[in-house]
Amino acid sequence: MRVYEEKDVIFLEKTCPEHGKFEDVYWGDAELFRWFYENWYNARYVGSGLENPHTKTVLGCPFDCGICPQHRTPTILGIIDVTNRCNMACPVCFAYAGAANYVYEPSYEQIVEMIKLLRANNPWACNALQFSGGEPTVRNDLPDLIKEAKKAGMSHIEVNTNGLRIAENIDYFKKLLDAGLSTLYLQFDGLREEIYKKTRARANLVPVKQKVIENARAIGLDSIVLVVTLAKGVNDKDLGDIVDYAVKNHDVVRCINIQPVSMAGRARKDEMRKMRITIPDTIKEIEAQTNGAITRWDWRPVNWPVPVSKGMGVIKSRTYPEFTIHPMCGAATFLVVDKDGSYKPIMRYVDVDKFAEVFWEVYYSGVKGKKTMAKVKMLKLLPMAKSDFVRGLIKDVVTKGSYEALGNLMQRIVMIGIMHFQDVWNFDLDRVQKCAIHYVTPDMKIRSFCTYNSIHRPNVEKQFATPINEWTRKTGKKINEPA
Repeated sequence: MRVYEEKDVIFLEKTCPEHGKFEDVYWGDAELFRWFYENWYNARYVGSGLENPHTKTVLGCPFDCGICPQHRTPTILGIIDVTNRCNMACPVCFAYAGAANYVYEPSYEQIVEMIKLLRANNPWACNALQFSGGEPTVRNDLPDLIKEAKKAGMSHIEVNTNGLRIAENIDYFKKLLDAGLSTLYLQFDGLREEIYKKTRARANLVPVKQKVIENARAIGLDSIVLVVTLAKGVNDKDLGDIVDYAVKNHDVVRCINIQPVSMAGRARKDEMRKMRITIPDTIKEIEAQTNGAITRWDWRPVNWPVPVSKGMGVIKSRTYPEFTIHPMCGAATFLVVDKDGSYKPIMRYVDVDKFAEVFWEVYYSGVKGKKTMAKVKMLKLLPMAKSDFVRGLIKDVVTKGSYEALGNLMQRIVMIGIMHFQDVWNFDLDRVQKCAIHYVTPDMKIRSFCTYNSIHRPNVEKQFATPINEWTRKTGKKINEPA
């Protein structure tokens, strides 16, 4: 594999013995690539992986996923596909029963064991779980599965959904919340119907998304992530409107998660390459569409929190999840929303890079046995904040170091994240081995997100598949109906 620059764009080139040489865009801006690479791609940000890997290294990455000893990052977010059935048929979907011609739907008992497997990871027992699919809300027992996850020790539980059922059935939505739902991961490609006709092959979805927001307010859920599948020429010019919408609804919208389209699932190669958009392309579009309110320099890679986790670990004498993810996997920024509805990136309030360096100092003092000195160095943090609000938030997180403190911080903040999942064309093993988002499957293996969707998904699902006609005969239901 070769990574090279041409005309301010970073390309990835590979040679296959069978198919020959091919290339794809890796990062759409060389300047931003170098900035991320030079500052956050180094030994300090590399993890040590699991102390108890579940498979041995035999064929090498990515074929020994399970997780094997070559993997460098523990599971930060676990994903369980509870079904591949869906009440929609999106062209960009990773998994859909109607296209696969089989139903993949792990049993209740299998899912409970999969949750336990995630919790058995050492040194960090995964405590964040996403139920995904297909469309997980077509399972009537989803509230009970959420309860099982809470009972197993999952403190953060997400449901990934298109929103159809919870827009139509607020009682079902309330059951999810009462069971322990933390966050709704809502498919949200924009505010124009034309977008959904292209990405979801369906109209009249904008009112559905709005109804989900209204229902969330009604039942008291204040944590929704707007999940944007981003494609060039489809909705890349709608990012500013999506940011404005999230800010206006920040009482329930905690985050925008932008996912540049991946050429996996049912996407056709030629069509999807025309829609290829990378992380820096997205960052520059947001800068332009917010009239510079959010600049390209207001973003940091997804592994930025590593020193915070390490520093808090030595101060509190406990283990925190370390986001030792490849810096090219994603980027994020935080918007602080003022009382008048205006917003500014958090970089306007605090020097986040100096903030990180203080935590490195805290960590290195702690590992040298100088815990008192480490605590003294923590005092450097408070004068950095340029507002009482941010100073108070920093104090809470530093002193409490808790999930609740982080939740309080998010009440006035909207996060924007960009995660560019890989496909077979831009597949990079270095990124794979540092992945922190992992699927767990009924064969009791844990696999990185991009490896699973690019390589392993069909083989795993077919092991546990039921032919559609057999499933419908057994249940008396259509595959798009709740069961």
